[in-house]
Amino acid sequence: MTIAPSVPPVASKRPHSFTTHGITIEDPWAWLRDPGYPKVTDKDVLDYLGEENAWFEAAMAPHKALTDALFEEMKGRIKEDDQSVPQKDGDYVYWRAFETGAQYRKWFRRPVAGGDDQLILDEPMLAEGHDYFRLGAMSVSPCGRYLAFAIDTDGSERFEARIKDLSTGEMLPDTIPGTLSSLVWTSDSKGLLYSLANENWRTDNARLHWLGSPIDSDVELFHEDDEGFRVSIGLTSSEKWIVVATGDHVTSEAWLLPANDPLAKPLLVSARKPGREYDVDERDGALYIRTNDTHPNFRLVQAALDTPDQWAEVIAPSDRFYLTDFTLFKQFYVTEGRDDGLDQVELRDYDTHMAKRIAFPEASYSASLDDNPEYDVTKLRIGYESMVTPDTIYDYHLDDGRLEVLKIQEIPSGYDASLYATERLMVPARDGTQIPVSIVYPKDFKKDGSSPLHLYGYGAYGIAMEPGFSTGRLSLLDRGFAFALAHIRGGDDLGQQWYLDGKLDKRTNTFNDFVDVAKGLIDRGYTAKGRISISGGSAGGELMGAVINSDPDLWGAVVAHVPFVDVLNTMLDESLPLTPGEWPEWGNPIEDKTAFETILSYDPYNNVKAQDYPPLLVTAGLNDPRVTYWEPAKWVARLRATKTDDNVLLLKVNMGAGHGGKSGRFESLHEGAEEFAFILWQMGLTG
Repeated sequence: MTIAPSVPPVASKRPHSFTTHGITIEDPWAWLRDPGYPKVTDKDVLDYLGEENAWFEAAMAPHKALTDALFEEMKGRIKEDDQSVPQKDGDYVYWRAFETGAQYRKWFRRPVAGGDDQLILDEPMLAEGHDYFRLGAMSVSPCGRYLAFAIDTDGSERFEARIKDLSTGEMLPDTIPGTLSSLVWTSDSKGLLYSLANENWRTDNARLHWLGSPIDSDVELFHEDDEGFRVSIGLTSSEKWIVVATGDHVTSEAWLLPANDPLAKPLLVSARKPGREYDVDERDGALYIRTNDTHPNFRLVQAALDTPDQWAEVIAPSDRFYLTDFTLFKQFYVTEGRDDGLDQVELRDYDTHMAKRIAFPEASYSASLDDNPEYDVTKLRIGYESMVTPDTIYDYHLDDGRLEVLKIQEIPSGYDASLYATERLMVPARDGTQIPVSIVYPKDFKKDGSSPLHLYGYGAYGIAMEPGFSTGRLSLLDRGFAFALAHIRGGDDLGQQWYLDGKLDKRTNTFNDFVDVAKGLIDRGYTAKGRISISGGSAGGELMGAVINSDPDLWGAVVAHVPFVDVLNTMLDESLPLTPGEWPEWGNPIEDKTAFETILSYDPYNNVKAQDYPPLLVTAGLNDPRVTYWEPAKWVARLRATKTDDNVLLLKVNMGAGHGGKSGRFESLHEGAEEFAFILWQMGLTG
């Protein structure tokens, strides 16, 4: 019998320091990085992580009934035998479905001309025997006979690509290990383009595999020499051209290959220029290009195939409208973007380029194109949701502008939207900038400072926080919480400048915005100091680390998922998978002393101090290639050794998973239940 620990583990201090730009950094928990990474075999490291997991289990054991109740609530809101809305693509209609009790989906198709349903991919079968399973890229060949797909069975995000003959159900011997990309077919269905991850988990190549040939004879079509750039592969909307794109967070470049002749000389659209991003599509010999060359909110330009770098403006840039995407169809095209932060989907004519906006029924929502695989269409598949409206799939009919509801997310245990209210607020930051906040709460919520509130944030990489729906979130709302999304700088919620104002030397705006949103919500009576729980993951976990260092007394409970908290050490280590590509986001502290000092000023790990900290739950993944496991482990070790309170500090390390935590819909639900149980326990709301 294993005896549960009665005290938390203590990671030993082992002297380690380094000096950069004349500044010496002490790092006594550097030993938690296994020198053999990405293999983790060091006994001391594994023993310590095991002790942390044992402490997590022991601390949560008295709250098992609450965790189980939350899990059953969350599970009860999921339709177990759910399936997607079928969509036509060529000669077949495709859909995916869960069976009751299944962790993973099955993928199906049926001939448009009539015939039996065909199971084309069985995720539960592929996942059998694995603690972790994730389906990556998948693509049916143009002839409809072959399915290329990629799987990851340990969370390391090094996928194995396989090919299935759908006419026989047999797997072909063509197996490609170590992929990290989409899978793109040539137009004759005889070749497959992909990218391999190199030893540093970077995609610096585009390769071509001919069906039936040995993998070692595959042809490298493109190689990227800049260690900070990543290569991706896609198809134009007409499927006439293969797009090989390369770029980092601020600069991009694209090449075109004929889909019917991938060995032809690639066509360079426009050579890379530092700070300029663009993406490209093609229609009838004309290139359409979205670019930020003259304005951070992007514009749309057009060019001819024979002069691809001579651009003529089609849609001018705007301070107010942020052009986030465009999609070409045969008879029209669609632009997507945000107007004052609110999603817009617009249909445009190729001759006039005038916009016709699709009208949606609520004042605050999330909307975008959904699955639209065909080039010549008479209706568009649209996805829509809000903080009170479950995920809804529409067909937008081009002839009469009608939105036809195809599916509304079903919640078997019941859901009544009238029991909840949502608002969009503007809260001033300390520099006067107005920060948007999306908030949902029970209709009987009292704004007198007595209620608990959960605040979520991310604020990095230009990723916006969409005001969407969550069935899990209802477990907090039904216990009296408000739930708020802080649209802080660092995301692109209000345009590209919003992103630029939260990165590099302006990074602290992100942290200050989050704190100021919390204080603004307190001032307006939504909650009170110490009645706020907060959470964030990855770069949002860095946010958690920064705000508990700066304002620890604001928070009643904190959850940091796979937190990027050892920022300085990671940005100094160019051997790590993401580091060179991340310098445009965070700065290069190796070459730039100012960047070094800026990162050091906010780095959560290096700024832990002797003070009281709020209760904290931290997660990590042993196989995580994005935020390596030792970042949260080192951070927890330093917090334990430094903080002056007796508040609970827990670290849960998924020993067989990566950045996204456990796989499978019920396993991930259970982790959500653990998170909410921790929050309710620490906020004194378990009764």
